[in-house]
Amino acid sequence: MQNFGCRATQADGTAIEGQLADLGLERAPSSATADVVVVNTCTVTAAADQDARAAIRRIHRANPHCEILVTGCYAQRAPEEVAALPGVARVIGNSHKHLLGEIAAAHSVVLAERQAAFVPLSALAARNREVEFATAPQDSQRLFVSDIFAHTELLAAPVFEAQGERTRPNLKVQDGCDNRCSFCIIPSVRGHSRSLSLEETLRQINKLVEAGYREVVISGINLGRWGRDLPVWGGRPRPPEFEDLVRSILDMTALQKLRLSSIEPMDWSDELIELMARSSRIARHAHVPMQSGSDRVLRLMHRKYRPWHYCEKIEKIRAAMPEAAIGADVMVGFPGEGDADFEATRRLIEDLPLTYLHVFTYSARPGTPAAAMNGQVPERIAHERSRVLRELGSRKKTVFMRSFIGREVEAITLSSSRAGDDVSCAAVCSEALTDNYLKLSLRGDFEANRWIAARVEDLREGVLLGTAVRF
Repeated sequence: MQNFGCRATQADGTAIEGQLADLGLERAPSSATADVVVVNTCTVTAAADQDARAAIRRIHRANPHCEILVTGCYAQRAPEEVAALPGVARVIGNSHKHLLGEIAAAHSVVLAERQAAFVPLSALAARNREVEFATAPQDSQRLFVSDIFAHTELLAAPVFEAQGERTRPNLKVQDGCDNRCSFCIIPSVRGHSRSLSLEETLRQINKLVEAGYREVVISGINLGRWGRDLPVWGGRPRPPEFEDLVRSILDMTALQKLRLSSIEPMDWSDELIELMARSSRIARHAHVPMQSGSDRVLRLMHRKYRPWHYCEKIEKIRAAMPEAAIGADVMVGFPGEGDADFEATRRLIEDLPLTYLHVFTYSARPGTPAAAMNGQVPERIAHERSRVLRELGSRKKTVFMRSFIGREVEAITLSSSRAGDDVSCAAVCSEALTDNYLKLSLRGDFEANRWIAARVEDLREGVLLGTAVRF
């Protein structure tokens, strides 16, 4: 299994592994020795498409006899293009990702030879099976792609304990997006915003808690829109909202730590910020996409907020949670972005209490309004702007991390490593992640999936070094 892209895609990959495990398949040591390889793709940029194509070619060269199943956003956007790549046996778009296990069972030569057990579809998938299988398969049963906008419910496979997934499982509770940012292809490959029901979300989290997990990350394509498509909430005159989901998880599960993935600026309500600040069971970590600090560019992007609005949200989060990690996505080189626009973005980032950045260089996506805009920024200029912001982000992150030297932090252990594997430790160390999203190298050999209080002693090569004081 190879996953590319966002947390939602990673969560999809975990669900797919569950489907394949139900068929009796076991994870191979590598794609070079596997009978079936699933490539779960992203298509947010041209580079993402290129990465997926390169991976497929690499897999085929190393293991020409394996069956390659390609799914995800690139498979949904350009199925024929993907199917033409060497070694691809089937292309299964997002429209059929929840049926990947059944499709594999029905069409895979490898699985037929092994006489893998057939696993019935969930009741929800079964209701759609006749229509989907009647309309989707094309090209001699190689393509399984249909209209993603026909989906009105979030079809999610059950959570399971993935091999090697010992900490911080990722649960997707929302998919699709109803925004129409001019640069983004994702709505056309993910469909309308759809939410996992509150009951199912709580059930899945309780299963994870029962399996021993201490932190769960909830994710989505537009996570803050969770609930807007669900029935009216408990007799009240409105559907549920994201704050209702967070509050219910705290009230109705024994989960030790809930971490929220990326949430758009307009969905950071005062109520959500207050809820996070009050509860020690929510990780002190806020990811708030910015994209640009230029009002003019934000309008060209069709973003639903202005720079002043973004600043207000970030300042409220920082005031409520002084030690929180606050990250942002930033795009450079958008069509029409001039020097003054870029300087507005750079200055805004410099002034705001952001602690890390994800910097992206604009990539034209066929079918998006931005691809046809005038003023395409030369690649050389876009890459230079990206370099400037990456360096700025690195400096801000270093300052934030250094502020914790000599202080006590809470962290969850991820894995252990012996001397020589980690430049931060002279002896046995364990890898950990702090509540506020900082890498920590912890002296000693600790089993994974434990919350530990540690004293930070140093910062070396982007990793905090600490010693456990309570566990």
